[in-house]
Amino acid sequence: ANCLAEIDLFVGWAQIAREWNYTCPDLDDSNTIEIEGGRHPVVEQMMRDQRLKGIPGEHDFVPNDTTLCSSEAQIAILTGPNMAGKSTYIRQVALITLMAQVGSWVPARKCRIGLVDRIFSRVGASDELSQGNSTFMVEMAETSYILHHATPQSLVLMDEIGRGTSTFDGLSLAWAAAHHMGEKAKAFTLFATHYFELTGMAETDPGVANVHLNATEHNERIVFLHKVQPGPASQSYGLQVAQLAG
Repeated sequence: ANCLAEIDLFVGWAQIAREWNYTCPDLDDSNTIEIEGGRHPVVEQMMRDQRLKGIPGEHDFVPNDTTLCSSEAQIAILTGPNMAGKSTYIRQVALITLMAQVGSWVPARKCRIGLVDRIFSRVGASDELSQGNSTFMVEMAETSYILHHATPQSLVLMDEIGRGTSTFDGLSLAWAAAHHMGEKAKAFTLFATHYFELTGMAETDPGVANVHLNATEHNERIVFLHKVQPGPASQSYGLQVAQLAG
């Protein structure tokens, strides 16, 4: 039974790699994560399923590159409007890293992964009412665990740290968390945020790089391009996103 299970696993990996055009990753001991044309394996399949069912909307996943290196930019501050794809982007980097290290091929054109010891994530918003913990308390507890346990070989995802409290306090906490990841933990970090003030860290810290997911306005509508570009975002488009929701 164990042998059959192992064969089934490898056949499944081979089938999905061939069907979805995955590539064989290069794994080494370098302090580098380089992904060229990376894609989110789950979202990509969901989009194709929607196309086959005739559901209107976007049906082609937009691939993106990622470069994190301890000798250059180890932290990427990711800005951009809601619905632009920030959470999808940071998740796909973690999934590609995980898939590479368990032995699977990965959804990318090219991939080089320096082995990581752990993947930490502070993504999403949820509370623990049964334990008396608010959404913000859960966020801070998870952030605290990451700050105390991340190493230079870790991959860290932080999505909108500090959004659960006042703007000034939230910005201060987000800045301190990003600073700690760069100065002390020195972990590979993808830091998605709406606090544009954080983009100023790149001016003083060579280990921080700004990237953004772009959008544009066309015929008084906002169009999400889902393409990662260097530099900070120009605006948040919060009012336009609210307009889309009516």
